[in-house]
Amino acid sequence: MRPIVLIRAALLAAVVPVTVGLAGCGSPTVTSPRLEASLAPTFSNLYVEQAGLLGHAGVTRASVGASAACDKGGPKVADGGPGADWICMIHWRDETGAAQDGKFELQARSNACWTAAGPSKLIGLLTITDTRGRDVTNPVFEFDGCFDPGA
Repeated sequence: MRPIVLIRAALLAAVVPVTVGLAGCGSPTVTSPRLEASLAPTFSNLYVEQAGLLGHAGVTRASVGASAACDKGGPKVADGGPGADWICMIHWRDETGAAQDGKFELQARSNACWTAAGPSKLIGLLTITDTRGRDVTNPVFEFDGCFDPGA
């Protein structure tokens, strides 16, 4: 065989397994259950943080009891894949124990992470005044999270 043919054969032998291996490493699939399982506890943690900033004692993850239901693009769109068209309803109990429901817009990315923005009427504006009188960033105004791509 000629040297050029041998070099091509060696390169092909090295490239094909790498290409096939990378093809099996697709991006994590964004699904409703994955987003819901990640969004609810992330929201709960941040809501507890917000309650602490505002001086609302006794607010815990358990007392918040957040749950989420997510839908992508409405009833005519399959609930899967990345995009900025995810809407998630979060149900939780506030610091008084009253039930709250809020619609959060999610931008889900193909890297298994997302950004959520909620209704300021229920969760407050970008900044809130803490117990010391300082203006601080509201942790639940807009927040990020990631889901487990293996779940």
